[in-house]
Formats: sequence, C-alpha cells, structure tokens
Amino acid sequence: MSVPYDHVPDPLPDLASDTSPDGQLRSLLGRALNSFELPDDTVARLDSALAHDSTLHSAHHSAGLHRETYRHTWLLADGSPLTLWELVHNTGRDRTPQHEVYVTEDELHLATGRLPLPPECAPDFTLQAPLSPTLLPPVPPRGHVYGHVDPDRSVDHARRLLRRAENPDAATRPGPGTSRLLSGACAHEITQAFGRRLSQGFALYEHAFLLRDGCEVSLWEVEHTATRDGRHMCEVYLTQEAARTAIEHRASTRPARR
Repeated sequence: MSVPYDHVPDPLPDLASDTSPDGQLRSLLGRALNSFELPDDTVARLDSALAHDSTLHSAHHSAGLHRETYRHTWLLADGSPLTLWELVHNTGRDRTPQHEVYVTEDELHLATGRLPLPPECAPDFTLQAPLSPTLLPPVPPRGHVYGHVDPDRSVDHARRLLRRAENPDAATRPGPGTSRLLSGACAHEITQAFGRRLSQGFALYEHAFLLRDGCEVSLWEVEHTATRDGRHMCEVYLTQEAARTAIEHRASTRPARR
C-alpha cells in the first residue's frame, strides 16, 4: 500500500446507516458512477447475501490527488463469497471524490491505469489477507508459510481431506459450499495443533489454505482410533473449537477395548 507516512487514508466510504448486506450493496451501487455496468446476474446473486465485509486494499495520496481501492465481499447463501472492487479518486476537474465499482481485479487495474496520476502512484496489488466473510472463518495473520504455490496440488489436497471426513454427525461435516470455496486454493500448509491438552490417542491438525483472492481459511482434522474396532478414523471441522469439542465427546464415549 503506497501511502505516505504523514497521511492517514480516508475512512472506508459508507453512505448508508443500514449495515445489513443488502444495505451495504445499495450504498455501494448508489455512489458508484458506473453501477449500471454491473452484470445483472452478479447483482441478482447478491440478493441472497448473508453477511458483508469491506477492507481498504490499496491507496495513494500526493499533491492534492488521492486514489483508494476497497474490497467489498459478501457471503452468499450457498456458502460462496462474491467480491466487488471499489475505486475512489479525486482526479476529475473539480477534485470531488468519484466512486466506481468493478467485478474483477483486471477491470480495476485498467480503471486505475487510466487515472491521471504520475507513474509512481501505480498501486501495489499484492493482496493482503482481509477479513472476508465465508462459511470458514478467515485465519488471522499467524505466520503461515505456504511455500511453493501449486493450485492443482492444493485443490487436490482439499478434495482428499474432505473425502476422508467421517464425522458421525453429517451436519458438522464441511458441505458443498466449502468444497466450492476451496476449489480456489492456490497453496496450503498443514500443522499439528497443540495448546490445550488433547486426550490420549487423538491428534489435531490445521489445514490452512491460501485462496486466489488472498484470503486464508482453515479446516481442522481430528485423527483418532476411538472406534469400536480400533480402526483409524478422520473427522473434519470448520473451526478449532468444534474439533476440540468433538475430541472431548469422543474421548468420553470411547468404546471399552476387550
């Protein structure tokens, strides 16, 4: 983010008091000069939004000119996220703020490149990890090291992880929305979780995935042999708390070995 140290970016634009997902969408479309260019199917999909989140993505201020880009993400009813990009600048003749909205980063790149700003004002589009609403809680920055980016390998890992989930309660197993979300994975990291003491015979692993849009999401895998025949078994949960609760329940109802 190219922002001089002596300047603080303007707060996130919010022209509506309605903070509901629908209210935030109306606010964005109401202030964007080109909202009529959005595809009808994109707007229609947003009718099912359950949650909304916005973050400042990049900014530049110099010589009285400014440009900011904001990332607006909605969680849809099917569990998938939908993102719109907002460009705010004052490069017009009267220097009043102008708002534009785009569906893709490529469109945002082109629009930003057309602004009459000096070359050094070109934005840095290296994505940060925003708080983006999804069925999977975003992973707070904790120093995940993903190593080599390999989308095919990461998507395959997610597929195999979900396939081996044998949660006794099907409602706790990640569903189709999770599968669709992780089809956008481009890297992943597996770490064993420690912290609170685990019951003997149980192991807990965090599978962190980096998505193409810069978000990080995690699945939590419980491995154990607390089965009637001592068979090795895997369960997968959306949150660490749900995984640890499952471990406690499994440990308390562990079948007696003969």
